[in-house]
Amino acid sequence: MSRKPPTVDGLSTQGRIGAIDLTWELTDWEPLVDHYAIHASHSAEVDLSAETLIGKTVYGRFTHDTLGPEAVTRYYSIVTVDAAGRRSRPSRAVAGTSTASMVVTGTPIAQVGEFDSKSLELALAPSGGQSGYRTAFPNGVDFTYGTSDPARDWSYLHPGPSDAWGGRTRHTFRLRFSLEEEARRLGLAIWLIDTHASLAGTATISVNGTEVTEVEFRGGGTRGSLEGDATVPGTALRPSFVELELPAEEFAVGENAVAITKNSGSWHAYDAVGVFALDQGR
Repeated sequence: MSRKPPTVDGLSTQGRIGAIDLTWELTDWEPLVDHYAIHASHSAEVDLSAETLIGKTVYGRFTHDTLGPEAVTRYYSIVTVDAAGRRSRPSRAVAGTSTASMVVTGTPIAQVGEFDSKSLELALAPSGGQSGYRTAFPNGVDFTYGTSDPARDWSYLHPGPSDAWGGRTRHTFRLRFSLEEEARRLGLAIWLIDTHASLAGTATISVNGTEVTEVEFRGGGTRGSLEGDATVPGTALRPSFVELELPAEEFAVGENAVAITKNSGSWHAYDAVGVFALDQGR
C-alpha cells in the first residue's frame, strides 16, 4: 500500500508591511514531492478547500502578499502533494500577522496614487512605460500635490541607469507639497507593485535638495513593466514596500520637495507614494 507524503514540519511566519512570509522544513523526496499547497484562513481552523488555497510551490518558502496597509492576521496550513497526487496530512496551523503601514497609522500630507497594489491610475500604465517614458518625461517627474494629475504627471515606471529605453542614466521623481506649520515627524511611503528580479537597484532620497538616505529595493518578478494589477490571482508581480522616517529639520514651512533618484539597477514600478505625519494616527 502506498504511503502518504510526509507532513510539513517547522512552519513559521514573519510579518512585514502588506505581506506575511512563510518558511518550513522541506520534506523527504520519497515519495517524490510535486508541490506544497498553502492554505490560509481568517480563523485558527484552516479549512482545506479551493477557497483557502492561496498558492503552490516546490520551495520551503512562500510569501502571502497584497494584504493591504492594515495589520492583519492569517492562519496557515500546508499540505505536501506527491507526484501521484497523494496528499499528506495538513501541517499544524500557524498564525502570522503583517505590520501596519504608516499609510494607516499616519496622517497624509501628500500622496500620489492609491495604496491598493495597482499602478493603473498612474501615467503610462499598465504597459506604456518603456515606449513612452522619454517622450512624456524627458526631464524625469516633477509632481505638485494638489495641482498635478497622477494619470498624466507621475509615470508608473521609474527607469534606472541599466535601462537602455531610459537612456542609461539616473532619473529623479520629485514630489512637491506645502507645510502650513513646522514639521515634527514625517515619513515617506514608497509602495511598488514590482521591480526587476535581479537589478532592483538603489535610490537616493532627498529632502529639499539634501540627500538624507539611500534605499535598496527588493528583487521582484520583472513583470511590472507590462502588468499593473498585483491583486490578480496567480500574478507574477511581486509587490514591495519602503517606508522610512525623514529628518524633520530638513523641512520648512511653505513649499517642500521629496525626491527619489534611481542610482543603480533597472526600473521599479510604482503603486503609490506618500508623505505622512507620524505624530498621530487618523
